[in-house]
Amino acid sequence: MYESTLVLVATPIGNLGDLSTRAIEALTKADLICCEDTRRTRKLLTHIGVSGTPLIRLDDHTEKDNAKWVFKALSEQKAVALVSDSGMPGLCDPGARLVTAVTEAGYPVTVIPGPSAGVTALALSGFPAARHVFEGFLPRKGSARTKRLQEIADEQRAVIIFESPNRTAQTLEDLAKACGNDRQAVVAREMTKLHEDVIRGTLTELAGVTDQIKGEVVIVIAGSTEPTNEPTDDELIAALTDAVNKGTTKRSASDEVAAAYQVSRRRTYNLLHPK
Repeated sequence: MYESTLVLVATPIGNLGDLSTRAIEALTKADLICCEDTRRTRKLLTHIGVSGTPLIRLDDHTEKDNAKWVFKALSEQKAVALVSDSGMPGLCDPGARLVTAVTEAGYPVTVIPGPSAGVTALALSGFPAARHVFEGFLPRKGSARTKRLQEIADEQRAVIIFESPNRTAQTLEDLAKACGNDRQAVVAREMTKLHEDVIRGTLTELAGVTDQIKGEVVIVIAGSTEPTNEPTDDELIAALTDAVNKGTTKRSASDEVAAAYQVSRRRTYNLLHPK
């Protein structure tokens, strides 16, 4: 059924009872299983009565080197399963590079859907969820973090962030500075587990009660209600056209409009040179 196929298998984010029937079938039939932590995956396999299946570690440090074993198995018409410690592999977890390499080599890739910590926390938040943004983990420091925080502050959709428990309070403080003390948010921890906890409040309130938090953490931030000052493409095109019509070169027009509207030069350049 899964011969010469890489099967992405979503695993429970906490409660092992959430493992689907199809996921159990795929893991049972797999000839090789790639995982982040062999100890954690063996616990899952023991839960469903699977033993003896070879496991190889596939994390950020080993994904490139251990991919050779995946290709060897696929070339021998074996089924290879890929799991992360929890949730869907490839989303803030290893796997994306392997999927790209496997598809480029001409082998099929399929997926067994299942639990997602981000979507679960979003549903628990009660914030409007028809449109949302998944940010994953924020940069740890520097200008990259500052830039991302400002983007989140301006975002009008609900934002989902993953964070480690020891950095949760500091991240909430940084978010409060960027988004404003009154922005509503939810901190969801240990979802689907015995001690599941959902804490609601403003970013400032949450920062004050999460300094001793433990367990897996997802932060969901309500979207901004402030009107955005982001110029539309039509506005930029009109300004670019006006500049060019006045004799300005396209390169200079791109630079001038980008500076005037505080947008990236890449954006104005692409509007002047549509593909």
